[in-house]
Amino acid sequence: MIKLSKLSDYAIVVLSRLAEEKGEVLAMVTLSAETGIPEPTVSKVLKLLSRQKIVVSIRGANGGYMLDRSPKDITVTELITALEGPIALTECAKDGHTDCMIDSLCPLKGGWNKVNIAVKEALDKVALADLLVPVRGKRKLA
Repeated sequence: MIKLSKLSDYAIVVLSRLAEEKGEVLAMVTLSAETGIPEPTVSKVLKLLSRQKIVVSIRGANGGYMLDRSPKDITVTELITALEGPIALTECAKDGHTDCMIDSLCPLKGGWNKVNIAVKEALDKVALADLLVPVRGKRKLA
């Protein structure tokens, strides 16, 4: 089974809340309170998303976070990469060095890469806007 971490799930909830504000800045504490996700988790998610330029951090008394782009312009591939790292279904589908012990003998070497490319292409076609759900009001997720 291919499964994303809870961190990725939480990121979508946080991004959904930011998307509702359409360019307004929300404090990390506010995002935590309104989504029910613990502050340390929201902080971690926002830092990861900020590094990939999915959200922007605004400093100062009225600071916080906002989406860097429209939800329709942020792909699921970008989100997964920001939170989970590069998409690779198997060790041999990774870019660069592999830790596979049978890499040089494997008859499937390169075959999994076709699957990996197909999955990535499918995820590239899904935008954050396609995943958005209303988040207003407190919910307990953790």
